[in-house]
Amino acid sequence: MKPATRLIGNGCPIPQIGLGTAPLGGLYSPVAADEAAATLDAAWARGVRFFDTAPQYGNGLSERHLGAFLAGKPREDFVLATKVGRLLRVPARSDGEDAYYKGTPPERPVFDFSYDGVMRSVEESLARLNLSRVDILHIHDPDDHYEAALSGAYKALDALRSQGVIKAVGAGMNQWQMLARFARDGVFDCFLLAGRYTLLDQSGLAEFLPLCQARNIAVFAAGVYNSGILADPRAGAKFNYADAPTELVERALALEAACRRHGVPLRAAAMQFPAAHPAVASTLTGARSPAELGDNLDMVEVTIPAALWQDLAAEGLIPPEAPLPSARAAQ
Repeated sequence: MKPATRLIGNGCPIPQIGLGTAPLGGLYSPVAADEAAATLDAAWARGVRFFDTAPQYGNGLSERHLGAFLAGKPREDFVLATKVGRLLRVPARSDGEDAYYKGTPPERPVFDFSYDGVMRSVEESLARLNLSRVDILHIHDPDDHYEAALSGAYKALDALRSQGVIKAVGAGMNQWQMLARFARDGVFDCFLLAGRYTLLDQSGLAEFLPLCQARNIAVFAAGVYNSGILADPRAGAKFNYADAPTELVERALALEAACRRHGVPLRAAAMQFPAAHPAVASTLTGARSPAELGDNLDMVEVTIPAALWQDLAAEGLIPPEAPLPSARAAQ
């Protein structure tokens, strides 16, 4: 595994590969505690030292799984990010199983981007993680709550950074437009961009990534398989957590066909493409089993000929201005 290549915030080292733990919270199907532990153990054995979680992931289950695993690890040996903006509360009346996370505790997320709500969120996350601190805190999905997030959550995280409680302030979303607003209105160290700079969706390329470069904001590229379609392109595959429209399935199949002509797994191209952009400090991969984790990390190490990237650009499957992995490796 490659070493840390970038320091952000108050000296927080960011490895080039991190583990996103939404799948360990039971995303789409339950994950047993022993399977979560085995997956985390496999990641550690492969050199992964950057972990991303959130209260929403499994309604606290991801944080608990991760905390149980990290309890036996030296605190200075890993970087940990979690998120704020959702408090977990047991509803007065059960509304049934969570729409996305299965096999989870009875708590359900309640949006709260207020200053006090964020401070409570941090305390509750630390309790679930059974740790005394985290390194990075992200404002999580404030799509309909921008003003509250800026006036409440951001001020709370800025204060925690100033006090040395955390090393970096970020925001994590499935859209780039609001992250760009945050970049202009606050002082952020990093952003987690999910699904908007991938082999299939480069919507963050033209405006967002150059803005982050200009402001020295590290970008963590997440959702590089776009919810699964780039891992297994077919009818019924997921894109952005829903069934992919036909045109995206066809585009993903075209990407797969081009990769096949060069003897490269589509998954390898999907894992490596986002990392080529100089604004991207780390690529986050999610996994729900040791086998899935191992495959994802293997894809990072696949040698991809420059001709594949050139073909993808020539066929209009990636923008000609997108930085290519071969070009970055030569820098």
